[in-house]
Amino acid sequence: MPYKPKRPCAWPGCPALTGHPSRLCDEHLRERQQQYDQRRGSSTDRGYSSRWRLARQTYLKAHPLCVSCLAMEPQVIRPATLVDHIIPHRGDNNLFWDEDNWQALCTECHAIKTAKEDGGFGRVVVTGGGG
Repeated sequence: MPYKPKRPCAWPGCPALTGHPSRLCDEHLRERQQQYDQRRGSSTDRGYSSRWRLARQTYLKAHPLCVSCLAMEPQVIRPATLVDHIIPHRGDNNLFWDEDNWQALCTECHAIKTAKEDGGFGRVVVTGGGG
């Protein structure tokens, strides 16, 4: 089966050829990821401390199944591996620690929810209207 021809890297001025879906060469793909990581901060910077890890562990013991899978038709039973914030906290400490805002999800359901909320595949969701 023939391969697609490589295309120039989408990074301004980069002559490298790439076949990556992002259209960036490996060097610029790493650079873009580093820039994103610096803006985002570490998990501790975002509030995920040892206190959170203990709260997460306790919550998952009390809620061992993925609530999203249980809501499917037909019902699927998968173990929960993550505690998700139903409403993204965006740095709001009260919302972060509000257990009514937590739900137990499996990795797959969490990835789907996050992609929908964040626009998926690196796209930024624009909210609100002009005016």
